[in-house]
Amino acid sequence: MNVQTQFIHIVHLVDSPEAAATLAKWFEEEWEPWYGSNGQGNAERDLAECCTKNNLPVCLIALDQAGDVLGTAALKTDSVGSETGVGPWLAALIVGKEHRGKGVGSALVAAIEGEAHRLGIESIFTSVNTAERIMMRRGWQIFGAAESLRGATTVYRKHIQDQGS
Repeated sequence: MNVQTQFIHIVHLVDSPEAAATLAKWFEEEWEPWYGSNGQGNAERDLAECCTKNNLPVCLIALDQAGDVLGTAALKTDSVGSETGVGPWLAALIVGKEHRGKGVGSALVAAIEGEAHRLGIESIFTSVNTAERIMMRRGWQIFGAAESLRGATTVYRKHIQDQGS
């Protein structure tokens, strides 16, 4: 998987493992109820588990031309909303604060859709409370709702195999 636009280069985390330290810090800041000091999560462990290419979980990272981390997204078997009994999930979508609003999130979502297609996955789901516009622009459909540690979140579904990516 290699997606290149004007300023975004998307690769698997396994191919750029040095990005994990930056991502772990971002996870702890963004999802403090889960990854913070009182949370149950372990950002470093979760990122290490995503260092694969051909089975889930898979983590992609967006880099700029200098190799600096812009953002990340993962394709996982479970996430917030897994209690609905569906999956797999686009999860851990985060873009560095200084890079938001520049197309990085959309590029990462497109790349995850491409990964799902490459892996033969028919549909993927996501639960978001900050990226609704990206999901709607990319043709995701509202599927339901879920509760996260931060409150209510919307669950979306995207058919992959019948529409392409």
